[in-house]
Parts: sequence; C-alpha cells; structure tokens
Amino acid sequence: MRTVRPAAVVVLAAGHGKRMRSTTPKALHEIGGRSLLGHVLAAAAPLGAERTVVVVGHGRDEVKAHLGQIAPAAEAVVQAEQRGTGHAVRVALEALDANAGTVVVLNADVPLLRQDTLAGMVSEHANAGRAATVLTARVDDPTGLGRIVRDNAGDLAEIVEERDCDDLQRTIHEINAGIYVFDAAAVRDALSRLSTANAQGEEYLTDAVAMLVREGRGVGTYAGAPEEALGCNDRIELARLGALLRDATLRRWMAAGVTVIDPATTWVDVSVELAQDAVLHPGVQLHGETSVAGGAEIGPDTTLTDCLVGADAKVIRSHCVGARVGERVSVGPYAYLRPGTVLHTAAKIGTFVEVKGSQVGEGSKVPHLSYVGDATIGEHSNIGAASVFVNYDGVNKHRTVVGSHCRMGSDNMYVAPVHIGDGAYSGAGTVLLDDVPAGALAVPGAKQRVIEGWVERKRPGTPAAEAAARAAKEAGGVEGE
Repeated sequence: MRTVRPAAVVVLAAGHGKRMRSTTPKALHEIGGRSLLGHVLAAAAPLGAERTVVVVGHGRDEVKAHLGQIAPAAEAVVQAEQRGTGHAVRVALEALDANAGTVVVLNADVPLLRQDTLAGMVSEHANAGRAATVLTARVDDPTGLGRIVRDNAGDLAEIVEERDCDDLQRTIHEINAGIYVFDAAAVRDALSRLSTANAQGEEYLTDAVAMLVREGRGVGTYAGAPEEALGCNDRIELARLGALLRDATLRRWMAAGVTVIDPATTWVDVSVELAQDAVLHPGVQLHGETSVAGGAEIGPDTTLTDCLVGADAKVIRSHCVGARVGERVSVGPYAYLRPGTVLHTAAKIGTFVEVKGSQVGEGSKVPHLSYVGDATIGEHSNIGAASVFVNYDGVNKHRTVVGSHCRMGSDNMYVAPVHIGDGAYSGAGTVLLDDVPAGALAVPGAKQRVIEGWVERKRPGTPAAEAAARAAKEAGGVEGE
C-alpha cells in the first residue's frame, strides 16, 4: 500500500463547548500535558500534509495564540458563525486551492486518535480511489454519537446523528468517529448543496457523506479502536479521557522496561521521556519536558516539571521545576527545587531545603532546613542546617560562591555577594558579610548595631522607604499629641 501525503489537514476547533462550563475554549483544555487540539495536531503531523488548517470561532484569539506556540505553521481560518460541521469544512476549503487533492478532516476533541490509524486510513482511501472514507468504531455505549447505517451488502448507507435516529438506528453500536478523508473536489461539490433541514438547523458534514454515497461517488469506512472515537464535551469526559491516556502512556513505558509501582496514582505527560529501569513510586506526577534516566527512582509523592534526572538518582517527596539532577543525586524528602537548579553527581539536597538558580557541586550536601538561592557551591562541601543564602537586598539579587571541601556551620547567613574560599570553615550562627579566604575559619561577630534612617537614605523610592516614612510620621504625630 503506497504512502500518501495529503494536500491538507483540516481541524475543526470552532465550537463553544458549552457543556464544559468554562471560559477556556474546549479545544484548549488539557490532558496528559497537551491541549485537546495539541493531541490531534500531534497525531496528524506524521502525515506530512502540505497545509494544516484549523477552523476557529469561539475564543478564536486564544486558540490562535495557542497555535502560535504549538504549531506555528498551522493556518487559522475563522468560522464567524458556527453553522455546523459542514459549514466549517466549507469555510476551510475556501482557504485551500480549488484543485486540492486529499483532505483529512478531524475534530479537535479526539485526543486518543493514533498516528498509525490516520496513516492507514489515508493510504486505504487513496489506494481505493474513494471520494470519502469515514473512521468508525464499535463501542459498548453509543449514546450521544452518530450511528453508521449500512445497507444489505454491508456498505455504508448513511451516518445519522443520534438526535435524528429512529428507534432501530439507536440500537446500532457502530459509530462515526468524526474523522474523515475526502477528495477535495468531491466534498466541495457536496457541501455546496447541503440543506439545514435537520433537528439542529445546521449543515451536517455527515449529510455530505450521505450525498456522496447516494451518487455512487465511492465512500468507504475504516475501523479504528473504540477509544479513538471518544470526544470530549464536559469535564466528566475530560477526566475519563485523561485517565485512558494516562493508562496508555504508562503501559507503553512499562513495556519499555520502566517500573510503575501503582499506575492508578501515577501521571506522566506524553512529552516525558523515561529510560529502562527507571522506577516510579506511587503519587508521582511527571510533566512537560521531564526526562528520567535509567536506575533513577522518583517518589513517592513527587512532582517534576521540565526536569532532567540522571542515572541512579533518587527524588523523594519533593516538588521540582526546571531542575537538573545529576547521577546518584539524592533529593528530599520535602525538598523544593526551583528553575536554574543544577545538582552535580552525588550531591545531596535534604529535608525542607529549597534551591533556586544555584549549582551544587559533586558530592556536596545541603542536608537540612535551608534556602540556597543564586549560589555556586563547589565539590564535596557541606552546608550546615538552617542556613540561608541571603541573595536579595531589597532591590537586586546577588550571588554567593562557596568553594570546594568547605565545612560550614549551622544557622549561617550568607549575605551576598560573598565568596567562601576552598577548604574554609565557619562556626554556628555566623553571619557571613565578608569574603572568607581559603582555609580560614569564620566565627560569629560583634553585637548587633542599629543604623537609624538607613532605608530612607539608601533605598529611596522603594516601598520599604515609603513605609518607614509613614511610620516615622505616625510616630511623630503620636509624640506631639
């Protein structure tokens, strides 16, 4: 069977989705790390269509902006009035060349559609020389779905929307998936002759298919899996589709050698990459461009977003965003890694530690109750418990550098910018205001001093200075009474 490159893919994304009861257009609701529209476009992308047209209507500006992020080459075509699927396809065809060949038409709310199904459907359509091919599926519960009505020879006779079905047609379990392949000229002609004489007063694309059948133009069906036909009309169906997608995603990874202890509590986006022998414990969520190497253990109760985790690392009961976790690194429990965190081989980030915009060198440890912000820590250093890297002076962020093989005391304050040399030590409770030479010991300093009026002189115009001025004024008023 020859491979065919369609002239166009048309995605229908103009609907309001009223039953979603949302200010977000239905096509932009997400499961598995992608919008519903994004899943459909991803399934169609391998077809290599010459053009991709997305019909937009309700929330058009939001949908266009989303397309700019996920599929910049796709063209948005506006259906100003939502007058049915037939009208939507007619609007899309007006944007295409008059002699366009094979056109694939998809609904934007079928996120479980498979690439292989689409490719097989397009190839069969082209090799059979049809005017139209309809994707069908047999489902246990066809409620709400259009039925496939066949003639005595078993060929497609018509597609009947449920609201227009008679009692016998309602018993049919073969349904229309809302996915089609057309010869552009044939469907363009049929669409030009559509009627709105139906329960909704709309131009049904299914009526165009029936017209092609009656005229003997060559219409066939292609069988898909039941889940591929599942659309999304409300939040209940959104959750159901999300669970089905989760299950399929985890089955794929388990078949590839990933251990998933409890699939029912594990959620992995379709964009995540997992290596053989990675282990996911219960309560794990992996989002975005996260990648987990072989031998790494994630969880329990851990969320990673856009993180890279190296081989044999362990991340336990932690929340991490935009972090790079090296090989044999230990994180958690109850750690928070923020964007810009880079943990080198065998580093340790312990309990109730937050790290942001910092590098922690090979074998270095921040074991307990600390905040590390905008810092570079060398190799095999130890940061004592309850330490804070004081990176913000109220206006600007500053950086701290701690050298290699340092042993820093508990309850230290690193007042950036400050540089701690290799092999340095510090005593408990030290406020590090000045650089510490290599091999030196820093100990707590003199009694606290208070410098009156410093904020108004040194930080004029800041909210802190304005608050201080108000407080001084109020205090002066009280004294004067």
